[in-house]
Formats: sequence, C-alpha cells, structure tokens
Amino acid sequence: MTVQKTSVSDLSIAGFVPLSTIDWPDTLCATVFLQGCPWQCVYCQNRELIDPRACGQVEWADVRQFLTRRRGLLDAVVFSGGEATRQPALKAAIANVRELGFKVGLHTAGAYPARFAEIVRDVDWVGLDIKALPSKYSSIIGADAGVKAWQCLDILLAEVERRREFTDSQLRYEVRTTVFPESDVAADLPAILAMLRKRGVETFALQEARTRGTSPAFQESARTWDIAQWRETWNGLVKAVESAQFHTSLIRPA
Repeated sequence: MTVQKTSVSDLSIAGFVPLSTIDWPDTLCATVFLQGCPWQCVYCQNRELIDPRACGQVEWADVRQFLTRRRGLLDAVVFSGGEATRQPALKAAIANVRELGFKVGLHTAGAYPARFAEIVRDVDWVGLDIKALPSKYSSIIGADAGVKAWQCLDILLAEVERRREFTDSQLRYEVRTTVFPESDVAADLPAILAMLRKRGVETFALQEARTRGTSPAFQESARTWDIAQWRETWNGLVKAVESAQFHTSLIRPA
C-alpha cells in the first residue's frame, strides 16, 4: 500500500487575516482560515468554509512570505476554519510557523481526535469548542460525534498536565460553549459545566450565538425567539458559569 505524503503546499487556505487581536486573547496574531469542515453547526457563521472541495484562495507561500516580514511585530499565528485539523498538511504548516519563531494557536471543534493528538504538542494555545453534552451533538452539528469532541478535551487536558510536570512551557487554552434560545445546550449547560469541572477545566468561555452570516433557516428561527425571555435565561446561564468557579470565566454576549 502506498502512503500519500502531504506537504505544507497541500494546505487549502480559505482566507488570511494579517492582524487579529481577538483570535487568541491578549495576543497579536495572524489568522489562517483553512477550508473544509465535516460538521454542519446550526449557528455556523463561516458556511463558505464548510465544503472541503472548494479551492483554496490563498497560497501558503504567500502566507510564509508575509510572516517572514512580520517577525518581531506579531506574536503568533492562529489556525482556524472550517475545521483546521481536517487537513493533514496542518502539521507541516505548524512546523513552518515555529521555524519562523512564532507561537502557534489553534481553534478546533474536536472533530479529529487522532490528528489533534498528533499536533497538540506543537501548539501554544488551543480554543476548543464543546458544543453540547456528548449524547446531544446531533441537534447542533447534524452528526452524532460528541464522543470525538469530548475525547479531544481529554487529550488537551492530558497535554496541559504533561507540560506542567515535565517541561518549562505551558499550554494555554480555553474551552467554550455556544448557546442560543430554544436549544438543548442552554438547558443542559449546568450538566456541561459539571462535566468540565470534574475533568479539571480551568478556563471556560460562554458564548452567545450570533445570527449574522448563519444559514437562512437559523435566521428564520431567530425571528421567532422571545428575546425578553432569552435575556433572563442568558443572565441565569452567566450566573451558572460564575458559580462553577473556573479559574478563568469568559462571557461573550452576541
């Protein structure tokens, strides 16, 4: 059997943001958006990035050339998506970035545990989406894949502990959950928080879904939401996060 090798030039890049202050908290970074995602999240704002067959819009050589000129001006490069870990060439791209002297950040929904386990040792910050209880992912992403995401959480936390015990470096991260009216996720948030705390999660972000850029079906559904009732619910969710007593809690309203 022939094993197909991948190189960084195989990376399918949907977009590139040369300067971001939001994709990695408190860090000046450039963000690379990779094409393709296996999931269909109901509140996805980057739907044009879902199709893995779509051609990349940016060449890695151009990204590398830009980064070479920005050494000393940027702190890091963040890989996002789509689902960044879908592409085997991500590992080579991360190595390229580290060779240039930048830190590496990663946004992931945890769709590919095996590949995530391969690259997590090479990154400095991870933003991991935990979208629902393991058994309720299908209502959010259109697939029964919750076990994969929660497995990635365990991989992440194991790497955090490994570095604390055996290295001088730290792996920083945030685990985040997005909520919206009439979703099971809002009702299940206390149970999600309890599972995260039991696993030892230290940094958690509660995010309110936005409708801009989402599917017509999601936007149509949003027109029926009882906003006054949702504001009460949202305030209760915020209090639940605060009561969970994470080391760091982040609240991101729409």
